[in-house]
Parts: sequence; structure tokens; C-alpha cells
Amino acid sequence: MTEQIGTAKPAVFFEYELFEGDPDHLRTVKATPTQTGPWIDPSSLKLKHRIGRGPFGDVWLATHHQLGHDFEEHHEVAVKMLHPLKEGHTQKFLDKFEELFLKFRGLQGVCWLHGISIINGQICIAMILHEGSVGDRMAWLKGGKLQLQDVLRIGRGPFGDVWLATHHQLGHDFEEHHEVAVKMLHPLKEGHTQKFLDKFEELFLKFRGLQGVCWLHGISIINGQICIAMILHEGSVGDRMAWLKGGKLQLQDVLRYGIELAKGILELHSIGTLVLNLKPSNFLLNKQDQLILGDFGIPYLLFGIPLSNSDMALRLGTPNYMAPEQWEPEIRGPISFETDSWGFGCSVLEMLTGVQPWFGKSTEEIYHSVVVKQEKPNIPSGLPFAVENVINGCFEYDFRNRPLMTDIIHAFKSSLNALNSDGESLGLRSRKLTDRLTDGGFSAWYLSKDRLEVGDIVRSRKPFNACKSQTMDIPKGKVVGLEDGNDRERFVLVKVSGVHNPLRVQVSTIERVTSGLAIGDWVRLKEENDKHSSVGILHSVQRDGSTAVGFIGLESLWRGNSSELQKTEGYYVGQFVRLKANVLSPRFEWPRKNGDAWATGKISQVLPNGCLVASFPGRLVFGEESNIFLADPTEVEKVSFDTCPGVVQKYQHVEDFHWAVRPLAIAFSLFTAMKLGLFVGQNIGARLKKCPRNLKRRDGNSQNGQTGGNAGWLPPPVANILFKEGVPTTAAR
Repeated sequence: MTEQIGTAKPAVFFEYELFEGDPDHLRTVKATPTQTGPWIDPSSLKLKHRIGRGPFGDVWLATHHQLGHDFEEHHEVAVKMLHPLKEGHTQKFLDKFEELFLKFRGLQGVCWLHGISIINGQICIAMILHEGSVGDRMAWLKGGKLQLQDVLRIGRGPFGDVWLATHHQLGHDFEEHHEVAVKMLHPLKEGHTQKFLDKFEELFLKFRGLQGVCWLHGISIINGQICIAMILHEGSVGDRMAWLKGGKLQLQDVLRYGIELAKGILELHSIGTLVLNLKPSNFLLNKQDQLILGDFGIPYLLFGIPLSNSDMALRLGTPNYMAPEQWEPEIRGPISFETDSWGFGCSVLEMLTGVQPWFGKSTEEIYHSVVVKQEKPNIPSGLPFAVENVINGCFEYDFRNRPLMTDIIHAFKSSLNALNSDGESLGLRSRKLTDRLTDGGFSAWYLSKDRLEVGDIVRSRKPFNACKSQTMDIPKGKVVGLEDGNDRERFVLVKVSGVHNPLRVQVSTIERVTSGLAIGDWVRLKEENDKHSSVGILHSVQRDGSTAVGFIGLESLWRGNSSELQKTEGYYVGQFVRLKANVLSPRFEWPRKNGDAWATGKISQVLPNGCLVASFPGRLVFGEESNIFLADPTEVEKVSFDTCPGVVQKYQHVEDFHWAVRPLAIAFSLFTAMKLGLFVGQNIGARLKKCPRNLKRRDGNSQNGQTGGNAGWLPPPVANILFKEGVPTTAAR
């Protein structure tokens, strides 16, 4: 089809004003030479960026180049790129379009069509560009007045829409007009706009100093909505993927973009900001094809600010790219730097495969897969070993086991250098990943986050969610020497009290202790806070005493000093707990027993903020009824045989181990009673058989079989029941 209609000459239309007697009422007339066909040379269309999405395809802003014998024109057009058709059906569509093309052009109320083309195997229909739509105008309306002109919506997201606009700057000796991208946030609840503006103003100059993050012009409020103006980059990684065949990038481009992306994220982390909305459509491309991060952490700035959309109040980000802790962050959090590692991994997978993680699933289904079932996205085979390793690490459920951006940059750089030097990726064979979790539940990424120094106080490392170390070789020691090696296999020399020579110990087996606290310890605030739980898990403790703790009720880590904390008794997987008797209105729903007392559950997971996930093996549930509940550690108490005061309570605790204990106990009791009765009956029968003389003597004294000592007087069925041998037969005389 390309060859058949590609020979058609380009049609050039133009407009002129027709004078009909009244100079104040000129009529605009559109004229065009006769066009032999609708075909447009694909090389004459240059796609710039996507401005709309629909069920049948995407709309792109593009430049149409028309070249003739005595003219050359360049004008912007809108291009409707249809989703790919099944093989062999493209020609059928083109034939229908060509048949109706000139008829379409004769319609006054229908958008003017330039023609049709095929780019990367997809049908593209070029039409005149109109700056806006009724939907766009409605988005800007408030109180029936349109406040801003010449705008075009070019993107939509969970937190707002992106518009193409003109920024007018007027000074004493200059006047400038340049196009900008404007991020218009969805309305905030009344009275909270100022809080966002204060956060933005505090970070504005810091944002401007970042190289890998989109340059910000400033902030404004239009029609009551916050609008953030930023430099316009014509295109994104998502746009580039959209018009590539198969929708995926080459490995070399993925590695290059991944390095630039990780550097941009690391810059935001350096000023204490998280992105939380990583996805290819937010990765902008400049004229040098370098990746620029287009989202500077808007979800993070919205922390503590209620949104008008109740659905967004429970999650921070786009569902397909969200880490488990981003869903209900006050409950399953806290949010941390490693949260962006999950979003990074999802984005890289999409660039590699051309398919969104969890594509085709609803928000509820994604939540069930990521949070409840703790599933991970599928990772394609054939990746360089270091890349596959670090991407797997990005999808650890507990964010403490995920790599940081520095780890990701190192892995991607080494793989890209190997790819460029050898011409092919290394380690493409199926290989076993070495950076799996250790026996103690730690990943190599976790172990590398706290580097030991000479003079540090250390102790044997406790496994995740375990109350004691597996082997307390070093209850307390001091680092007196360091050896070379990687973070996981490196050895240090530790001086232990009572041991003459320093011990040579592997780094992964010990942990640093500062102010009596180590990472992973359970701590309690000395001064309780009504806004969040007072018991949590320590995430970091610096040598100067500054700490970071995860508490239920806080979206991000609590930061303070070790002097504000005290070590407390912890809770671990496998322990049984129940709500305290004095807790009448618990933070989370918790089941009760038949006697209205709180049921006892078994801890199946401990979240990074100390939230306890408990199952109830002693409850029998039916259908879709949940048997998993959450608990605040401040509201529960441990249950064990030692804490049960009496035999009844100890038996009740046995029932907590499995719902089948009670029916089995009842069945066992019935079986025991029957067995005992049978045993007693057999013993009585045996004793009677051992006394034949008494029986004979009594038979002699009997009269007509009526004596009370002989069973012969009993009816045969009754005798058979009492004596299995039947009624004794009277001896013949």
C-alpha cells in the first residue's frame, strides 16, 4: 500500500479572507488543490510528544514537512496513531479510508484531515491541530469563567494533568514568550493549599540545583488549583516506546537510561525527597537524548495533606509501579529511599519488555498480588548477571533488603561497560543469583548499608524477626582492625572481653551497637504520642546518636535522637499474641472468641514499622472470610504455656494452634470412653469364666433356672450383650 499511494503529491491547503462587501465581516475560506490520494510520506511526519490517549490509539503532536518545487512548509498537526491491527488487515482499513477521504474533507463540522501514513507498522492519521477541546476547557473552568487561554492538555496522571502553555515574561527592557509544561494538581481539601506551597518554597532552590531533574520555572494558583510550571521537553521514554515496534527498548538504551534515571533519583534523595511516582511517561528526554526526571516528588510533598480523592488517600503513586509499603503507608509503611527502588525496577522491566507490570489488572487485583500474596513481577531471561541480580533485589517485599540507587548505578555501569567493550551482554546464560537472602533473612544490599569502622562496638547479628542470635559468639566486642574485601565477605578483627587475641569475624555475622541500640531493635518512645504508635522498629542509628524509627501511624520514618528512645521487648514470627483485656477500641479489627474474649493469633509477619500480621489457626473460616488480622504492638500481650495460669487455660492455648484441636479432642474423648467401657466389660466377662465351680454349684441349687446367680434366666439377646460367650449351657446330668 505504501508503494501504491506513496506517489501521490502532497496536498497543500491555505486559508484566505473573502471580501463580500462588508470589510468588518470577512469570510474565511479554506482552499486546497485537488488531491489524488490521502497518502502522506512517513518521513515528512515528525512525532514530538503524546497529547492524548484513547481506546483505539494515542494522539501525538507532530510536525508535517511539505516540500514542493517552489515552496517548503512546516506546520504542527495532530496525529492519531491507532493501536496495531492484526496482520493482513491494515490494507482493508486503508482502502476504506481512501474511499471516504475526500468526503471527510467536504464536511464543515468535522476536523480537517491532512492524510494517512504508516509509522512503525501503525496507522497514523494526520489532522489539523486545534488548541484544546471541550474537555480541556471544562478542566479549566471555575465559576463559569475561563481563566487561561492557549493551553493544551498533553498528559494525565494520578495527581494531576500536564498542560502545554505559553509563559509570558515582561520586564523593563524585555518581553519573552516561551512554551512551558504546566502540572496542574487535582484540588486539595480546603485549607491545605498553603501547606503544600510552604513545602514547595522550602525545596524550590534545591530542586533547581539538580542536574537530572526537570528545571522548574515556578508555581502558581489558577482557578484554585496548584500549577507548577517547568521546562518543556518534547517527548519522554514512554513516548519513544509507544512508537517503537514491540514497544520495548534495546538493552544498551535501557542501561544508559537506567544510569541517568538512578542518578536523578539519587539527587532527589540527597535533599531528602522521594519520587514515589516512577514510570516511563515521567522520564523526559532532552535534545541530546538524555533522560531527565520529570517528577520531582509530588506524592512526597503531599504527605500529610488530605486529597479530595478518597482513593488516593490510601496510596501514593501509580498502582502498577507501587511498592507494598506505598499502599496504606501509615499501616504498611514507612516510606523510605528503597521505596523508589521498587518503582525503578518496574520501570526498567517495562522498558525491557514493552509491557507494564501487572498489565490488565485492576487496582484491587494489583493490591492483592503485591501486598497480600507478595508476588513479584516476571523478570525476562537473558539479562546481564549484575542487572538481573539488582532488579531481583528491587522487588524484595521488605524494603530494607532492597538495593539503594548507588548499588543500582554500579550494577548498570558495569554491565554497560561490558556490553560496549565486548559487543554483547555478559552472563546471558541462566545463572543462579548469589545475592539471595542469607539464612538470617538479610540480603547483600542490607548488609552493605552500614559500614563498620575501627572503634565500633559490635555484637553477634540477630536474624530478621528473631529474638536471639543464632550463636552469641560475640555478646559485645570492639572493632580493632579491618580487612580488605567486599562488604559481605569482608572480615574484621574484634576484641572481646576475656579473650586475649582479637577474633577474626565475618562482617555479615555482626552488627554495630550505638548508645545500646542496633538496627532492627524494638524501641519505645519515652514520651508517648497520640498521633502514632509509641513502639516501633529501629531502622538506623548513626554514631552521633541520630536515629530513624518506623512507627504505625507515620507515613515516613520518625527521626530523632537515641536519648528519646528506650529499648523494649520485641515481637517475632511464630509467637502467639492477643489483645490486652483493657483494650476496648483497638487500632485494627481483631476477632473474639465465643465467650466474647479476645482471640489468640500467631504472628506470621512483622512489618518494618512494627505492625504485627497475625493468622488464627484456631479459627475455622468459610468462603472469603479473612483469617489474617493486623495489630499494634502496644495493644497486645504474648500468650504461651508459661503465661497460662491453669490447666484449662493451657488447654485453651493448645486449641489456638489449630482449629482441628477441639474436634480431635472430642473425638479422642469419645474413643477413649468407648475403649474403656469395652475394656471393663471384657474384664468382667473374663473373671466370670474363671469361676466354673461356683457356676456349677449355683446351677445345682437352682430351681427351674430361676436363681439370681445364673445368667440362664436372662433372655438370650440380653445375655449376648453382657457376656460375649452367650448364655452358659447347663451340664447334663
